[in-house]
Amino acid sequence: MENNILYNSILAKQDPTQVAGLSRFFKTGKGQYGEGDKFLGIKVPVTREVVKQCWKETSLEDLEDCIQSDYHEMRLAALLTLVEIFKHAKKDKALQQQCIDFYLSHTQHINNWDLVDLSCYELLGTWLLDKDRTLLYDLARDGKTIWEQRIGMVSTMAFVRHGQVDDTFAIADIFLARPQPLHDLLQKAVGWLLREAGKRDVQHLKDWLSTRYKTMPRTMLRYAIEKFSEEERMLFMKY
Repeated sequence: MENNILYNSILAKQDPTQVAGLSRFFKTGKGQYGEGDKFLGIKVPVTREVVKQCWKETSLEDLEDCIQSDYHEMRLAALLTLVEIFKHAKKDKALQQQCIDFYLSHTQHINNWDLVDLSCYELLGTWLLDKDRTLLYDLARDGKTIWEQRIGMVSTMAFVRHGQVDDTFAIADIFLARPQPLHDLLQKAVGWLLREAGKRDVQHLKDWLSTRYKTMPRTMLRYAIEKFSEEERMLFMKY
């Protein structure tokens, strides 16, 4: 890996004084959702700065080494670099397809909420803006991990930002139909995306909630109605 600029640049930024705090924040203890993950002690703005400096000189082959790393920040750097390569390949659909294929073939390494949220809608969501979106429904319904399932939901952020909210509500229904209790990180993701969809079309959100709020997981509901007035929130939460 001596010629892998991204890999070596990330290693050079490690800060042992930050490792314990990041490990606690990302719940790496026994039985927690990030159990066993390892950290170099690099905060996100530093990782982003490294990516900004290195992405042009980084190949998909280089990313292969990074995405498989035991270190969380190395995997994040790989994903953020993949996003940059994808964004700057607007006229190169073949390269964009390669980025998407890379992403989907490495979801086993996208194994925490920040790794999902900082990559999926910039990649999958954007790619699917003018394509069939069945993939996201399949991930939400049949994803092997909570992270793949979260990718299915959070990727719809790209659609929401283009004023397209139907898929967000439809995929939210997939999670509501699943046996409860739903993992807290999935409740938060669904509620968050519902809230974002509501910013675009608040009446659609209220109509959708009107037949579901009594049986929705409470965390999901709280996130979804966060931007409502206090009076409206109280009405929705009284059940």
